[in-house]
Amino acid sequence: MEIKKYFLQMPLCFVLFTGVSNQNNWIATLPKPWTLTAEQVSKILPQFYDQFPDFHVRLKAFALWQVGKPYEIFKLGEEVEPDPDPIIRLDVSDCTVHVLTSLAFTQSHSWMEARNNMITIHYKDGQPNYKTRWHYTSDRIQENPYTVNITNDLTEQLESVDITLNRKADGSEFLDLDWEKTTTLTFIPNDQIKKAFLSKLPNVCGVAFVKKSYFDMGIVIAHEGMIIDQKNIIHASAEYGETVNVDFMDYYFREDGPLFDGIMIYEFHPLN
Repeated sequence: MEIKKYFLQMPLCFVLFTGVSNQNNWIATLPKPWTLTAEQVSKILPQFYDQFPDFHVRLKAFALWQVGKPYEIFKLGEEVEPDPDPIIRLDVSDCTVHVLTSLAFTQSHSWMEARNNMITIHYKDGQPNYKTRWHYTSDRIQENPYTVNITNDLTEQLESVDITLNRKADGSEFLDLDWEKTTTLTFIPNDQIKKAFLSKLPNVCGVAFVKKSYFDMGIVIAHEGMIIDQKNIIHASAEYGETVNVDFMDYYFREDGPLFDGIMIYEFHPLN
C-alpha cells in the first residue's frame, strides 16, 4: 500500500446491475462482517455465489457489505516479524486492505480459501513475505494480473511522471525492501475528471489517487478505492473513520479544490 460523518448507507434496495436489484435485499439481512468470526464468515461466503454468480456483481456486493467497517491503517502483515499483523482480516480496513480483501473473499467459499487467495493477490512470489508484498499500488496495477491498469485505454489526455519507486529524493529507500523500480506512469489529470469521463468506466473498477507531493518520497499513489455504477466510490476512509459509499465527484472535488492531482483506473480480473 502507498502511504499506508459523511457516511452514506445504501438504501435497502440498491441496484448492482440491471436485472438483479431484487437480490440486493439479501445483503441488508446479513450481520456486518466485522462482527463475525472466521467460522461464521465461512458459512456466509457460499451464499454470495448463490446470490451473485457473476464475479464483478459479487465483488461489488461484497464491497458494499463492508460499508461501515472501522478504519485502521497498516493492519495486514505476514503474521511474523517484521509485520506480525494478520494476512487477512475483516474487522478493520485501510484503503488497500478494503480493495484486496474484497477481491480475495469474493472468490472464496471459506475463510481459509480467502486467506490463500490473499497470499496469491498480495505477494509477488505467492509467498507471505514482507519484501515481496505489493507495497506500492502503482507497481501493483502495472504488474499484478488481478488489478490491471486501464488508464491509457480511457483517454489520450494524460499526464506522466518518470519516477523510481521506493527511492526518496536523497537516494535512500522509503521502505526497507532492498528494492526499487524505475518506471514511467501516466495518469488522468484533474481537468479531465468529469461526470462524462466516469460514464466510460466499467460498472466496477479500481481507482488510485495520484499525489504529486509524494513523488519526492518515491511514491505516486496516496489512496485507492472502488468506483461502482460509474458514480460512487466505496473506500476505507481515514477522513470518515470507516468504509463509506459516497458520490465520487463530491468526494474528489471540494470547495477548496480537488483532494488529489489525478487518478489511475484499474480493472479487476478473477484468479481463475
